[in-house]
Amino acid sequence: MYCRMVGGEAIVPSITTVIGMDNMDLSGWAGYMAAKSLSEDQRLSQALADGRQLRSLVRDAANAAEIYRDQAAARGDRVHNYAEAWALQALGQEHDLAGAKAELEANNELAYAQHFESWWADYNVEPLAAEVTVWNDTVGYAGTIDLVAKIGGRVCIVDYKTKTSDRDGIVKRPDDKVIMQLAAACKAEEQIVDAEAGVWKPWEYGMDSMLLAVALGDTGTRTFMAPTSAMPDYWAKFFALRRNWEATHKISQARATLAEITPPAR
Repeated sequence: MYCRMVGGEAIVPSITTVIGMDNMDLSGWAGYMAAKSLSEDQRLSQALADGRQLRSLVRDAANAAEIYRDQAAARGDRVHNYAEAWALQALGQEHDLAGAKAELEANNELAYAQHFESWWADYNVEPLAAEVTVWNDTVGYAGTIDLVAKIGGRVCIVDYKTKTSDRDGIVKRPDDKVIMQLAAACKAEEQIVDAEAGVWKPWEYGMDSMLLAVALGDTGTRTFMAPTSAMPDYWAKFFALRRNWEATHKISQARATLAEITPPAR
């Protein structure tokens, strides 16, 4: 949830929260991760003859998907922090690039930084703003944009996605849901100026911007452009998900539940 100023009341959901209403069934993936974790556990051969130890391994394996997700999220945060610091440095603003790089190095993830830097140079990125908080009051949502920059003479709204690579070393492509995220970003109405004071100004970049999703991996990068022709449909879906979120939120706040009744009097 976002508020209009630091310490204010949280009144609108984030773009990612709204998109999260479009739930995916990950039960198959979770089952695969559990089976994979168990099969690769070096303790398995010894545990086969010990029911108690085997149950312990199964419990550990059941958490494999959650552990993988948490590790991926933490890695994504570290890579995003480095990309943000790099852009802030290029903008001449306060940054902690050294600290962000040290975090990557501590986790053996410097390859992400190296490939990001190569992407920045190859695309001759001219940053305009980094980590911009935006707001849409008409629909009711807010979010943070990774980067606004000029690339090839065009203003671009950029969203980074930290990705792993396939068995051939090719960085995996982002999910097409990122198009919905970019559509919501370019539909923003305001951008933050001073979070402490709650000062906003009109959003400077809109539908004329090129919308890019950049997959950042440890073996390379891939850049994808959101197709203009698909934007109306993705925006319509986001709008519908926003209404779904509101209804769900109201139900949660009302705490309405089934009321048990007794048989009618005879």
